[in-house]
Amino acid sequence: MAKRAPVSPEAAAKYDADVALAERFDDLFGQAQTAEQHLRAAQANGASLEELHRAGKHLDSALTDVMRAAFAAQRAEIGPRGYDDRIYRRKAMATAPVRAWTMEAERLLTLRESHRLTGIVRLPRQAAGLPETSASPGTPLTTKP
Repeated sequence: MAKRAPVSPEAAAKYDADVALAERFDDLFGQAQTAEQHLRAAQANGASLEELHRAGKHLDSALTDVMRAAFAAQRAEIGPRGYDDRIYRRKAMATAPVRAWTMEAERLLTLRESHRLTGIVRLPRQAAGLPETSASPGTPLTTKP
């Protein structure tokens, strides 16, 4: 029987980074909930467009952080061999704990994308100093000879 290849130092470093990020999941999830409550309160209180935009961007950032932590928890649950061995990773993806993290990460990804499409208030464009043209608004810029 062949000896199993040891985990590479790069895989061990990625695994350690993912474990550290996964440990922050609960804290990041709480921050995302707080950011959502702040956005909902601002909407209910009739806040200005700038404040709604800022709150929406803050929620987007919080959702991104918690989603990344969930994907890191998924990779951490797979283990360090999953970074180098695709067959090991595929087999581990079928286990219940990894599936649970995958579902949570994809739910957060969908929530973030939905928020990006509909939840961030767009600010009106500022009128840029456009150069004045010599032509009046109704006349074409080029003349035919």
